[in-house]
Amino acid sequence: MKLKSTFIFVFTISLLLCCGSKNGEYLPGSIEKENFHLYLLIGQSNMAGRGEVAAVDTIPHPRVYALNRDNQWVPAQDPVHFDKPIAGVGPGLPFGKRMAELNPGIVIGLIPCAKGGSKIHHWRTGVYHDSTYSYPYDEMLERTRSVLDDGILKGVLWHQGEGNSLNKEYAEDYEEKLIAFVEQLRKDLKHPELPFIAAELGVFLPERFSQRRTVTDAIRNLPRRLRNTAVVSSKGLTAKGDSIHFNSASARLLGERYAEMMCKVNSKSKQGIDHE
Repeated sequence: MKLKSTFIFVFTISLLLCCGSKNGEYLPGSIEKENFHLYLLIGQSNMAGRGEVAAVDTIPHPRVYALNRDNQWVPAQDPVHFDKPIAGVGPGLPFGKRMAELNPGIVIGLIPCAKGGSKIHHWRTGVYHDSTYSYPYDEMLERTRSVLDDGILKGVLWHQGEGNSLNKEYAEDYEEKLIAFVEQLRKDLKHPELPFIAAELGVFLPERFSQRRTVTDAIRNLPRRLRNTAVVSSKGLTAKGDSIHFNSASARLLGERYAEMMCKVNSKSKQGIDHE
């Protein structure tokens, strides 16, 4: 019986992968727009993911999809990002799986747009990021706008700040830059109340990230400055061998924390209550 169930699961996934629509998309045609919740994943390498991929990270969830590099919806598997060849396990897919568990009947669509090594100033219109040969903000807007007819944009996950922690110049006015970024993003996506969840930097960052406390404090202040924003803790999370990136287990746990916080913010947003 177990063997038969496994065969059916693998066959179903294979069917999804092989029988896409004429547009190359793999979404079941029965999904209603209001039941397809889209989430934008942005920031730098700890959002893109650098954890080692294990078998569990390659098993698709039947209600979690990701937008691939060709702007096609495919069953989500790690790595969902493709900013660099070293992309691996990040918080995005675990977030999607947890959101699906917490919201039965809802299909989750992940829009991966993080760029490893990007600083906050790269997340502005017209700014080029040379290490990924991209325009992070402009490309993110284009990818997101291209799928707004497919589902409902329900929130943003942000993990960035390590690059701005390297020296005082990079960390200067980080809080104001983050506020301006969120406001501009909401304006450009025509969603003034768009939920925005940030995460603290890893507590394990080495001393050369001399401004890590300054940047983390700025991130923690976000909910005091803007409605429908929140911050998830990095407490207890650990790094892989480079002391910079979350290991796979911690990335998965961080994704679950994002999901639980997103549900809280969405719930309070519906009630017209500021999240603190």
